[in-house]
Amino acid sequence: MIPYPLLDVEHASDPPALSPPPRGVQPEYEPIFELAGVQHTLPAALVSLTVSSNVLTMAFKSNTLQQLSLTNSDAISNVALAKKGDYTIYKIFSDPTGKHVIIATHQGENFYLYEGWPKAQHLPRCKLIIESVAWNPQGSSPSTTYPRTSTREILLGGRNGTIYEMLIDAHSDVFKSYDRYVSPVYHLPDRQPITGLQSDRIYQFVGMVDRRPDEVGKLYDAMFTPYRDAAPKFLELPGATLHSELHASTTSTTTRTMAWLTAQGIYHGTLNLAATGSDIIDSASLLPYPYPIPSVPLSILITDFHFLLLYPDRVCAVSSLDEKLVYEELLALKPNEKPIALASDPINKTYWVYTNASILEIPVRNESRDVWKVYLKRGQHDTALQYAKAPAQRALVNAALADKHFQDGKFIQAAQCYAQSSRGFEEVALAFADAGENDALRYFLVCRLERLPKTMTAQRMMLATWLVEFYLGKLNTLDDLVASESASQDVDNLRTERSMIEDELRQFFETYKTNLHQQTVYELILSHGRTDVFLHYATIIGDFERVVQHYIMNEEWPKAVDVLNKQSDRNLYYRFSAVLMRHAPKETVDSWLRQSSLDPHKLIPALLQSQHAPTSPLTPNHALRYLNYLVFNAGSTSPMIHNLLLTFLAASPPRFLPSSPSSTSKLSNRASGAADNPVDSADLPLLRFLSTAPTDPLTLRPYYDLDYALRLCKRNNRLQACVHIYAQMGMWEESVELALEMGELELARINADRPEDDEVLRKKLWLMVAKYVVQDKKDIKTAMRFLDNTNVLKIEDILPFFPDFVVIDDFKDEICTALEGYSAHIDSLKSEMNDATKTAENIKRDMAELKNRFVTVEQNDKCATCELSLLTREFYVFPCHHTFHADCLIGQAKEYLPSHTLRRIILLQDELVQLTTSPPGVNGANLPQPPNPPTAPAAQQRGLLSANFGNGIVGRTVAAPAVVGRNVFAAAGAGLRDLIIPESLANAITGNISLNLNMNLGLNPWGGAGAVEGPRMSPTRMREKAEKLREELDLLLASGCPLCESVVAGLDKPFVVPGESDRSWDL
Repeated sequence: MIPYPLLDVEHASDPPALSPPPRGVQPEYEPIFELAGVQHTLPAALVSLTVSSNVLTMAFKSNTLQQLSLTNSDAISNVALAKKGDYTIYKIFSDPTGKHVIIATHQGENFYLYEGWPKAQHLPRCKLIIESVAWNPQGSSPSTTYPRTSTREILLGGRNGTIYEMLIDAHSDVFKSYDRYVSPVYHLPDRQPITGLQSDRIYQFVGMVDRRPDEVGKLYDAMFTPYRDAAPKFLELPGATLHSELHASTTSTTTRTMAWLTAQGIYHGTLNLAATGSDIIDSASLLPYPYPIPSVPLSILITDFHFLLLYPDRVCAVSSLDEKLVYEELLALKPNEKPIALASDPINKTYWVYTNASILEIPVRNESRDVWKVYLKRGQHDTALQYAKAPAQRALVNAALADKHFQDGKFIQAAQCYAQSSRGFEEVALAFADAGENDALRYFLVCRLERLPKTMTAQRMMLATWLVEFYLGKLNTLDDLVASESASQDVDNLRTERSMIEDELRQFFETYKTNLHQQTVYELILSHGRTDVFLHYATIIGDFERVVQHYIMNEEWPKAVDVLNKQSDRNLYYRFSAVLMRHAPKETVDSWLRQSSLDPHKLIPALLQSQHAPTSPLTPNHALRYLNYLVFNAGSTSPMIHNLLLTFLAASPPRFLPSSPSSTSKLSNRASGAADNPVDSADLPLLRFLSTAPTDPLTLRPYYDLDYALRLCKRNNRLQACVHIYAQMGMWEESVELALEMGELELARINADRPEDDEVLRKKLWLMVAKYVVQDKKDIKTAMRFLDNTNVLKIEDILPFFPDFVVIDDFKDEICTALEGYSAHIDSLKSEMNDATKTAENIKRDMAELKNRFVTVEQNDKCATCELSLLTREFYVFPCHHTFHADCLIGQAKEYLPSHTLRRIILLQDELVQLTTSPPGVNGANLPQPPNPPTAPAAQQRGLLSANFGNGIVGRTVAAPAVVGRNVFAAAGAGLRDLIIPESLANAITGNISLNLNMNLGLNPWGGAGAVEGPRMSPTRMREKAEKLREELDLLLASGCPLCESVVAGLDKPFVVPGESDRSWDL
């Protein structure tokens, strides 16, 4: 036997993947168990085998061991015994982690192998033949007290009938052996081997192992001490066997499944670790072996739902639930090959068969496949449902469970199970109908409707409609019961049930509204007279139109408006607002204000309904409130809305206006001043709108139609509004005239002052007001006060309006004030004239002083252009100290001067040529000669214009040279700079003047025969004119330094002009 059944092995990992089923075999008919050979060559005859955590350990007859990893086929290690001797390995035991292995021999010497060791070390203290080992379930858990290499306290079952406690530590210590201690804890009374020969008893030791984690030392003494004086509870079965095994498998934290191999059969049951008595074996039974001969198998293993049995020629499996043989397979044994035992991996749930010459694996596929059938036959339906995976399996289980509930009178539970079963719909419905269980039938229909696919539209609609009929009938039944038992104590329960049914029906409508035909449901509900259900269903499906119609027909106006508020269809607003505006204007307008997406134009018919409502000064006009909101808050720019608001204000009698943001925040006074005058209260809202209405930012005109507004106000005799509209239209004269006709003098005065940009119009308007005051009102003092309020009119402007015989004393002071003002104005003008005269004299003096400026020129100064000595010919000196020859200056200046300046220079040249050059063919002996005739050689008398310019003129008879010159200049275009010859122009400017007296004689200076018409000019005037021309040319050419000016003018020009070759930048 195993003396320590309280093992706790955790399922560390799932079992390895199995090979796929053979082709053509359906999964439900596949064998659960089958034998599979292991492709591994054994070095010697196999004696014992263990598997733990995918580590397979084998012991051979040659006293050697071999370990291999099932997850890595290349990881194989061969192990030998460290101590030589005449030993024969009997059994090996491996802990659940696969790290610790104990090797037992027939001679009583034992060895220990730790993970990764090349040799198994001898255990000198352990002198016994080990039959069984109970590993400590905490051996693989981390601890601060025990090292990781320790097995912790374990129990050994010896052949001598003694139970030992031992602790092994793989950590090497010179002064300690690996078996730290071996201590006997209990001796069986009859000294029988534990799970050895002639084993026919099973002992139960029950105790609590209670010790703190940090304590060390012996662990099991306290548990076995009570049994040293009194024999433990045991069970003895008749019969004798040469071999016995006891196995336990973990099913939960408090239960274990145990199986004991006896001569009579398999004694199996459940170990209840939570039991308080001395007997912890529950539901024990004896399972006979499937074969009479040989009766006792060689080995046994426990799986989740079966017992695996090993016989000398076969392997079989018996169900632990119904004790039926479900699998058997013959062993393909070689000659002299004998099966030894079964082995299992408690962590990965793998099962093995080993013989002295081979190893076989027993893969397990879907072991729980038929478990549901067993529990179904037992009547354990809930457990059967846990193991029924396929829908068909669950349907069968639910059908059986439903039948049981139906027989027991649990109709609601039966309906739930029938809905999940494969039982026919008609059969179940008729069964409930015959039993009179409409509630259960309703529950069955609901469950069945939930499980129907959405593609089955017709079936879902029929079931849903039928359920509506059931719900309505149930409500009517409950109403009748409540009415008949009004004095009974059960009425509260009935009302509660009715409320629950109503809630359930509402939830049903919410869930299955798409599976119901609307018109059919409407007719069904109305046939039962359930108005509340009718309205709720219409609301659920979004048929708000029907709900609003119902409330309107019943004149429940606030409820109709509430329904409109809860929906988003704007067309319903447009359809029902007209009737609601007549009966609930406030609520209707409030609803409009909450719905900002409404089109105000489509609400105009509803707004017009307010005109037909009975009027009262205390009744708020809610249509005006909504229109004011649109105009002043919503920013509407629609002329139709503005015109409608204007129509309401102009046509309606004065009524109380409810306060709104538009009426409080935007009633500011504009320049019109309409709010400054005492006006009739009936006109106040209209004037307030006209003065504060928004305007178009582009046209600066209001959005309403001014012509329509004027006609409307005239028709309704709103004259003050007409005055304002005239002003808006820019018709100031009509505005002032109408205000005067009304006698509104202050309003006329304000409008007369509004056209600020047109002084003439303002004066005209003020004269109209003054004429009205003087002639119509005959109020001269008021007219005099007008002069203080405006600066447009003077006393002389209004004097013509006075009568011929008027006393001057009424306006004597005004006339004196006017005369004093004129005198002061004249004195101011005189002072300004004197200041201007002094300024002109100062400018003339400064200009005269500028002519006397001088600059000192050194003898070695050079021209900035040609770099020759400056004093060799005429030169210019600039304030920036740049110096130029006259011709060099002209050549520099013409490059940056603008085209209009160049044209002016050429025209001045032309006039200077006519004054200073004598034409060929004219004898000048009899003509007046200039005082200082030119002494320059003939070669230096070059023309002021270039040869290209002269070719178009010389040799032809020209009547008007100046005019011809202008045409040539215009035709020259971009070549103006080529028409200027710097040397000739410099001589003309700086040289002596030689007058052409032919011009004075009326001769043609260009050699023609005709006379030149024109006024005669004296030589003195000709000399003065030539001097002025020279001064103007000098001013144009020397107005600025060409070097300084060209820096700015030449910013956009390249350093090297096109066609110029410059290699100064070459490397």
